[in-house]
Amino acid sequence: MFKFRFIRLVVLALAVSLFAAACASRNLSSQSQPLRVGTIPWAGYSGHYVAWSKGLYDRAGIKVQEVALPSITDEVAAFLAGKIDLAWIPSGSAMDIYAKDPSSRIIFLVDYSNGSDGIVGRNMKNSADLKGKAIAREDVLFEKVLLRAFLKQNGLTEKDVVIKDLTAPDAAKAFIAKQVDVAVTFEPSLTKAAKEGGGEIVFTTENTNLIADVIVAREGLIQERKADCLSYLRAIDSAVKLVKANDVEALKIVAERVSTTLEGVKDQLKGITLFDIEGNKSIAFTAEHPRNLIGHLELTVTAAQDFNIVPKSVKVESVYSNTLVKAL
Repeated sequence: MFKFRFIRLVVLALAVSLFAAACASRNLSSQSQPLRVGTIPWAGYSGHYVAWSKGLYDRAGIKVQEVALPSITDEVAAFLAGKIDLAWIPSGSAMDIYAKDPSSRIIFLVDYSNGSDGIVGRNMKNSADLKGKAIAREDVLFEKVLLRAFLKQNGLTEKDVVIKDLTAPDAAKAFIAKQVDVAVTFEPSLTKAAKEGGGEIVFTTENTNLIADVIVAREGLIQERKADCLSYLRAIDSAVKLVKANDVEALKIVAERVSTTLEGVKDQLKGITLFDIEGNKSIAFTAEHPRNLIGHLELTVTAAQDFNIVPKSVKVESVYSNTLVKAL
C-alpha cells in the first residue's frame, strides 16, 4: 500500500511539474511575440511614430512589429484577419470592428479631432447646396457621422446626395481632379484638396467631439498580455509628452510619416488634441468630465445603430475597457 501511494504521489508531482512547465513555456512564448501594431498616416498617431522611431518600445522592454497601412478600411480588414493586435483607429471604425468581432475593446483615447477632419467643396454656400451632388467619402462610420452632421444643418441626409465610396486620400484626389464637387477627408489631404482643387473647406470638426481616435485590442490580449500592453502604453505616453513639448526631433519624425514639413505638421497638430496617460485617467474614462470618451462613445454607438452597423442591443460599456488605464 505504501509503495502504491508513493508511486501515485510521484506521478502526480511529475504531472504537476509538466503542466507548470507547459504553462511557463506558453507564457514565455506569448511574451516573446511582438505586439503587431497597425496605423495609417495621421498626425494624431504621433505617439506611435515617435515611440517607434526613437526606440521607446525597446526601452520599455516591449517588442513591437509595425504594420503600416494605406487606409482605415485596410486597417479594419487587417485587424479582423488577425494580422494586427493593436489598431490605432477612429472610434467609428472601432464600431465596424466590434460588429464583426465583439471581443474587441477600445482601451485608450489617442486624440480628439479639433479641425483636422472636414469637408471640402466648390461653388457652395452651405450644405443645402449639396442636394443631388456627388460626394466622395469612405464607407467608414466616422466619415458618415461627419457628413451627416453637415447635411443635418439644412435638413438633408445621405439619401439627398450621390455617394462615391473612396478612401479619404483618394476622395481628396478625386476632388482635385474635379471628378466630384465635394469630398470628406482629413489632413494633410484636407488642406491640399482645397488649395489644389479650387475649392474651400466648408466644414470641420473644430470645437466638436464628433471624431475620436482610439487604440483597439481584443479582450484576450488584454488579459493574457497585460504587462506587455501596459509597457506599450507607457512608451506611448513618453512619446506623446515629447510631441506636446514641441520636441523638434519628435516633430520631424511625425512630419516624415505624414509626408509634410516641420511647419506643416505643427499646423496639423493644432487641429488635434492628443491624449497621454494622465489625459486618459482624468478625462477619457472619468464619467464626470464633460469631454470624456464614454459620452463620445454613446453618440458613436447610437450612430452605428442608426446606420445598422451594430445591433440595437449593443451597450456602450461593452465596446470599451478601462482595465489597462486604471492599472497604469
